[in-house]
Amino acid sequence: MIRDTKQPIKVPAKPASRSGGKAKTVKPKTIKPKAVKAADGKAASARASTSKAAVSKTSAKAAAAKPASAKGLKGVIAMAPPSFRRERALIKRGIWPIAGCDEAGRGPLAGPVVAAAVVLDPKRVPKGLDDSKRLSAEKREALFEEICATAQVSVVYASPERINRDNILRASLWALTRAVHALPDLPRHVFVDGRDRLATKCDCEAVIGGDGLIASIAAASIIAKVSRDRLMCKLAEQCPGYGFEQHKGYGVPEHLDALARLGPTVHHRRFFAPVAAAWQKIEGAPPPQIRDLFEADVTVEATA
Repeated sequence: MIRDTKQPIKVPAKPASRSGGKAKTVKPKTIKPKAVKAADGKAASARASTSKAAVSKTSAKAAAAKPASAKGLKGVIAMAPPSFRRERALIKRGIWPIAGCDEAGRGPLAGPVVAAAVVLDPKRVPKGLDDSKRLSAEKREALFEEICATAQVSVVYASPERINRDNILRASLWALTRAVHALPDLPRHVFVDGRDRLATKCDCEAVIGGDGLIASIAAASIIAKVSRDRLMCKLAEQCPGYGFEQHKGYGVPEHLDALARLGPTVHHRRFFAPVAAAWQKIEGAPPPQIRDLFEADVTVEATA
């Protein structure tokens, strides 16, 4: 049966009760529809409050279960620093020395590509090693000094002229190979950052993202980065107006603007697109007569 909600609802009268021997008759109550709705609304509100309280309690438990470092860091993935674990595994098998090597400066429009090789002392692995790109300039400088004081280090520069002649990939691999061979003691095993193995006389293992995984490669990345940054600051003194001390030769807007105004130098990589375009504008004119710091013998530095 369908009830007409517009009509009042009659509640049956309660049976007569005896009080003092006399029967009392209770009149039937009339409940209006609005009162019914209000009662239903209160019940629903009570249920919602209970549900919210339960959800809030669950959220609180979940938040408490998360590690403190993860609280308030939405979308942030914690990354473990590079470790010396792989080197120690090889040492246990009697393999030593073990080197890590990496380069800096593949992307810039000017300056050399710099490769470094490092053999860390297992008893004095510097703390705080990481991919050089994830470190501040101050932290890189501090680690650079510590690595040079405790490890075997070699650095090789591949000039812009070599890059122009061989292309950037071949020049980088050449510099990395020379850096390994320039170490005081030729390593028996080499970890190199990237996908390309080196043509060395020892075992070579290419590790993609190795500067963020292996301590020896991380150390090499710091040596290469700081060495190149220092050299670009020297080039800035020789070639004022280009801002090498700021952008280290990368193709930022300020560098592109200077390239358009001042033209390319011998330190620019001729076949990189922005530099090639700048040369095209002055085709037929000789390059600026600026002494090339890399024109002489390839620089190889080695420290015990």
